[in-house]
Amino acid sequence: MHVSCRHGSTTHARSLTWPNTGSTLIHYLGSAAGLAAWHRGGMRLLLNIIWLVLCGFWMAFGYAVAGVVLAITIIGIPFSIASFRMANFALWPFGRRLIDEPTSGAMAGIGNILWLVLAGWWLALGHIFTGIALCVTIVGIPLGIANFKLVPVSLLPLGKRIVDADDVYAFMRSK
Repeated sequence: MHVSCRHGSTTHARSLTWPNTGSTLIHYLGSAAGLAAWHRGGMRLLLNIIWLVLCGFWMAFGYAVAGVVLAITIIGIPFSIASFRMANFALWPFGRRLIDEPTSGAMAGIGNILWLVLAGWWLALGHIFTGIALCVTIVGIPLGIANFKLVPVSLLPLGKRIVDADDVYAFMRSK
């Protein structure tokens, strides 16, 4: 299938069927929207791979250790779940974001205080030291900034939800 552009050039396109709906999605290869979507996804993938190698494994390991230690007691199980959720986020953060959970209440606030005392401060220090080490290199500056952005949520993770960065509806529901 060929589609003529405004400038008279020909752009190749392919027809894709959307699953379970029967509707057809036309994807124009070489269009500005297609290029922007590929660039956004490609950059996220590249940054996530670099993140995984330079600091993702270590930060996720720290959250997993905190989760195992907190799961020893019955009282620590909710904190353990939050820790494993954050380990997942620390492993592959680009393309996802944390939003406030609108239904979390006073118990999340009390839990965050306990979290801060039990595990939050040393996980935050891990993000700070890793961020400083990454900012020493030019390539690592975006990753260091991302580490600094994770400091507040490492201190107070309860009442947060991880969503896809492109999920507009999840962001709107959190307001």
